[in-house]
Amino acid sequence: MTNYTTEKLNPQVSANHYDYLIIGGGMAADTAARGIREQDSFGSIGIISADTDQPYTRPALTKKLWTDSTFTEDQVALNTTKETKNTTLRLNTTVSSIERDQHRVKLEDGTSIGYKKLLLVTGGEPKRIDGPDDEHVILFREWSDYRRLRDFSGNNQHVLVVGGGYIGSELAAGLIQNNTKVTLIYPDEVLGGSQFPTELAKEYERSFREAGVELLNGRRADSYTKENGKFILQLNDGSTVEGDTIVIGLGVSPRISLAENSGLKVEDGVYVDEQLRTTDPAIWAAGDIAYYPDKILGRTRIEHVDHARKSGKAAGKAMAGSTEPYAYTPYFYSVVFSISWKAIGTLDSSLPTLIDEVGNGKVVYYLEDNLPVGILTWNIEPDLDAVRSVLSNPPIDPQSLRGLIQDKQ
Repeated sequence: MTNYTTEKLNPQVSANHYDYLIIGGGMAADTAARGIREQDSFGSIGIISADTDQPYTRPALTKKLWTDSTFTEDQVALNTTKETKNTTLRLNTTVSSIERDQHRVKLEDGTSIGYKKLLLVTGGEPKRIDGPDDEHVILFREWSDYRRLRDFSGNNQHVLVVGGGYIGSELAAGLIQNNTKVTLIYPDEVLGGSQFPTELAKEYERSFREAGVELLNGRRADSYTKENGKFILQLNDGSTVEGDTIVIGLGVSPRISLAENSGLKVEDGVYVDEQLRTTDPAIWAAGDIAYYPDKILGRTRIEHVDHARKSGKAAGKAMAGSTEPYAYTPYFYSVVFSISWKAIGTLDSSLPTLIDEVGNGKVVYYLEDNLPVGILTWNIEPDLDAVRSVLSNPPIDPQSLRGLIQDKQ
């Protein structure tokens, strides 16, 4: 077990007990520690992470590290323990259970750690397909996955990317720009077609084709085998495709078993109130696993970095005594080739949409009962507070949506 420990400011702190214990070592853990420090300068903080690396900026793994030569790996770490005094980080460490009555968590090695207040930011577990474990099969999620993929890319090596969501599409775009042969397999008839209106989905897919990505649309990968050093993906239409490395980017399932097994209320995720407190008054949850009441979207669970950052900080502050609710509605975004988009709310192409031409880009309103439930901005730089305002207080006539959101550039 690896420890990264800052200067001990509190002589009472024990390695087996913390004032604030955080399970999970992602970006929400980092901002939670910072949120605690805004309210409490000295209370001991422990972070237990199953990851091999200290908290880091996850979006860079599929974006800047592939496309921006000025952004290097030494900029990925968030320096959590260096910048939040009296914080201990334990890596390669798995929590097996929460003993709520004793205010302790039990580790996989049989030892236990006590807490006064506990935060769950356990994130998501990457979805898999059937096939043998191999270092060339990457369930892309962590910094170590990026390092492996870097080693297996370039030199015209052939990478098979399974999944056309955020991870799959961004990695396919990054890899093709780094001297790698890329085949992208996805179930939509047009890439992005389940999210974007047809005209935008076609533009999106065209950018990949023009960059040289081989596109296998309308298909799913059922399983894979390895033969003579090559990987063979079996697709649901009976065809196969061969490559040197497989990257699986099929999204994640929230890691909620710890909460569920401890008796906390679980629905779509871990059920929390407006301060991100669970049904146990000493336990909070944030990030991917939190099923929280959003003031605009209603009760929801969101898997994206903006929510991880903001909810982590709000939970940390609440643990340390703040009474401020988590009143922020997060956005999500992606950048591939020359296309940059941001969105808040529901992106479902089966809904009626209104498309507004704005500058050199577009704003798409997704409608239910003639009211917007999601807004997508495409190749413009929006005022996101204006987007939130439209969603929370929309006009009765959907045609009046035109012109409400403009390009700040």
